[in-house]
Amino acid sequence: MLTQAPYLRVNEKLTVDLLTRALREEVEKAGFDRVILGLSGGIDSALSLYLCVEAFGKDRVTAVRMPYKSSSPSSLADAQAAIDDTGVASLTIDITPQIDAYFERFPDATPLRRGNKMARERMTILYDLSAQYNALVIGTSNKTELLLGYGTQYGDMASAVNPLGDLYKTQVRQLSAYLGVPEQIITKPPSADLWQDQTDEGELGFSYFDVDRLLYYLIDCRYTREQLSELGFPSDLVERVTRRIVRNQYKRRLPVILKLGDRTIGVDFRYLRDWGL
Repeated sequence: MLTQAPYLRVNEKLTVDLLTRALREEVEKAGFDRVILGLSGGIDSALSLYLCVEAFGKDRVTAVRMPYKSSSPSSLADAQAAIDDTGVASLTIDITPQIDAYFERFPDATPLRRGNKMARERMTILYDLSAQYNALVIGTSNKTELLLGYGTQYGDMASAVNPLGDLYKTQVRQLSAYLGVPEQIITKPPSADLWQDQTDEGELGFSYFDVDRLLYYLIDCRYTREQLSELGFPSDLVERVTRRIVRNQYKRRLPVILKLGDRTIGVDFRYLRDWGL
């Protein structure tokens, strides 16, 4: 199997120009001139922040940190580093009181339920603040996560405009380095920070680099399983990823995704909502 993936590289300047121009257009034609987004301390929300600053300038962007009591202090620090670097206005809202009050009724709730509740609580806060600031909510889910269904419906997958939805995770890393996202955010293991020592790749069972290569051939190039096998992709990985894509089609009723590629989710990748169920 190929150990590098030059086909996943994007032209950084052109990509930033396309995304920021389209971001301004989509926000302004909806009647807004300000944007707001949740900032977790991870690379995806950081890149969305930096793209928003490129598109609107720091004075029209608000970043919101929404920690839970078990959130990593380093995540808060990383989010603050991005805020300090960009100079945007920010708020910090602790979601612990409302989350704990709810789960007092369900003490045996699984980590999945708790994580989904946190994600949706954060989004309700963003939409409330969007009314206060007259600002449109900007999304932070990348193409890899959207295809795999690795996100919470009406939680972190919700937004009015999503500038990352046509960028694979590998491309998010590339563009983040180009725009000057702090190094500690780019290099740390991706994590939703929903419980101690949780990592995205540990939960998924494969690396973003490996799955991005597979997704490129499977989705963008429409390779068959036989062709994927010839490239050296393990059949069990192909099966697991394909099953996830099909099973999670119902989640992919998304806001406007700024188009870059040939098969953009929601524009060209259109199947029935209940595909695979």
